[in-house]
Formats: sequence, structure tokens, C-alpha cells
Amino acid sequence: MSNNHLSKDKQIAVTAALAEGNSIRSIERMTGIHRDTIMRLGVRVGQGCAGLLDQKMRNLDCNRIELDEIWGFIGKKVRHLREDDDPTFGDVWTYCAIDAETKLVPSYKVASKRNMPNTIEFIADLKSRMNNRIQISSDAMLSYADAIEFVYGQDVDYAQIVKTYGTDESKYSTPERKYSPSRITASDKIWMQGQPEAKYVSTSYVERLNASTRLHVKRLNRLTLAFSKKLENFEAAVSLHFAAYNLVRTHSTLKMTPAMAAGIERNFWSYGDLVEAVL
Repeated sequence: MSNNHLSKDKQIAVTAALAEGNSIRSIERMTGIHRDTIMRLGVRVGQGCAGLLDQKMRNLDCNRIELDEIWGFIGKKVRHLREDDDPTFGDVWTYCAIDAETKLVPSYKVASKRNMPNTIEFIADLKSRMNNRIQISSDAMLSYADAIEFVYGQDVDYAQIVKTYGTDESKYSTPERKYSPSRITASDKIWMQGQPEAKYVSTSYVERLNASTRLHVKRLNRLTLAFSKKLENFEAAVSLHFAAYNLVRTHSTLKMTPAMAAGIERNFWSYGDLVEAVL
């Protein structure tokens, strides 16, 4: 069954299920719609969401931005790659930015490498969406400092938060502990540019965003069988997630969507509104 033959209600139901983290095969079992049709619809909606976010995330008055990246992979992990594999297979990184006040995600970028060109492109995209001078917090990834200086010059307040992690070598340590986060033994704030306010130097909100992203984008779950076979599918899933996050889901603390908190939208969106806007 093609996407064109799906009723609007089924398109909305499939889109909502994808955005809420259901797998392709589970949606097939629940709806009776073939998985290939579900995938094609997901790609179309995701690509539409990318265009929608690009249009709406403009002229923003954000003040405090936090940056981070999420690791995933396409097809297979790097250590399993062979010379004749698809060149898009291997690591994939999703750069994310979040406004600490409104919890809006104004910019994101999917890239195969965490290198300088990709970091510069991400930072340049972030800057193009802002109306005002901002404060940026990030971890100590080397390319952030050079990319932010290259894009912003001195027109930014920027600091890094550097966390030191320790290993658990106590008598209670078991093999299962390797799946738990390492204990933070130290956290230092390092001035980089401008005059960042020390009390706002943090990556807590973006790390919480990463947890929500992994929850709703099963392709980013760790230690599961869920992963993307095509880069196109991965990019669509990420775009759908951030559109739903910004426009549809009510933030539990704000009691409204991030888009409403940022003044981009006045009303709550439904998944029906999202489908109507992108298809």
C-alpha cells in the first residue's frame, strides 16, 4: 500500500507512533500497514519536518544555549566495516543545541564525523537563527572552541564544563556495572570567550535532551537491535523527533511546548497538525 492510499487518520496514527518511539515492525503489527509503506511515510514526514523546522527556527531571542552530540551508527558499527561496505555505514553523530530557558531545540545536525568542518557548519547554522548575543556552554570537545571562535569571533560568551569520570573499583562492583554511567569525580568550568556567567555554565539540559532523544528515537538506543540501515532513514527519524519535541509534546516543567515558550507558536500542536504542515 502506498502512502497516497493511506487515509489521513492512518498517516497521523503512523506518524504519532513513529514519533513516540515505536518500531517499524510493531507499528506494522498494530495497524496492519506494511512496513515498507510505514518507512516511506516516515521518510516523507521526516524530510518535511526538517524543512518545517528550518523555516520556523528563525529570528530567535534565546539567551543561554547548551551544546552536545549523540553517537549512533548506520548499517554496522565501525569495527565491523569492510572495504566494500556502503560508504555511509559506520558512525553517525547528531549535534544538538538547546535553549536552557525555553527548552527549545533551535538547531541540530546529523554528521558522519565530529570534525571541524561539521562543527563549524553546526555552529554557523545556530548563529544564523539567533537575533542576539548568546551564552554558550559545551563539553570539552576540541573542535567546539575553534569552531565557535571561527563563526562568532568575539561576539559570544562561551565557557566549557569539563567533567572527570572515575571507575567503580569497590567490592560491590559487578560485571553488570559496566552498563551504568561512570561516577563524576570532578567538574570544572573553563572560560573560553566573552563574559559568560559562571552560574549558567552547564550542559545538564542538553544531556537530559539526549536522554529524551534516545527514548523516542529507537535508532539511538544503546545495547538494542534497533539501528538505521540507511542514512536517509536516520536523518528523517531525527527530524521527526525534534519537530515533535519542539511543537507537539508538552514539556513537563513548562506546561507548554518549547515552541510556545519561545514565542514561535501560540497554541499546542497535535500530530494531525504536524502531518498537515509537512505533507
